[in-house]
Amino acid sequence: MESMESLWRTATGANPSPEDYYGVDFWSNPERSGWLTKQGDYIKTWRRRWFVLKKGKLFWFKDPSAASTRSSVPRGVIPVGNCLTVKGAEDIINKPFAFEISTDRFTMYFIADNDKDKEDWINSIGRAIVQHSRSVTESEVVDYDSKP
Repeated sequence: MESMESLWRTATGANPSPEDYYGVDFWSNPERSGWLTKQGDYIKTWRRRWFVLKKGKLFWFKDPSAASTRSSVPRGVIPVGNCLTVKGAEDIINKPFAFEISTDRFTMYFIADNDKDKEDWINSIGRAIVQHSRSVTESEVVDYDSKP
């Protein structure tokens, strides 16, 4: 029987398996990278981690050097295409520069170092959600030109 903690870690991407990051060159030219403080997956402590956004996935590492090589293994991966919203969360957790990423199953909280970083992360993750969203399948795309 899986513990609540391991289920939570799996849901929040905290125990990545190689297929979660296979084929993403997170060590080179990320769309965005930088320090964020994230709330622990199950134990609600705050930890500073190095984040990398690339190809619709948000990875985190202990520090930049841990994200710099092909053999690096991320500590966590969130496929942002599964996410529904990214928005400011300062009023929810009462911390400055806070934002949240939500899926239909859970919400994760992050704290940027300043207001500009917070806005930049929200914008970048928001763009990635739109680009990689799996919510619209081809069968749901309506093309009026192809109607008889």
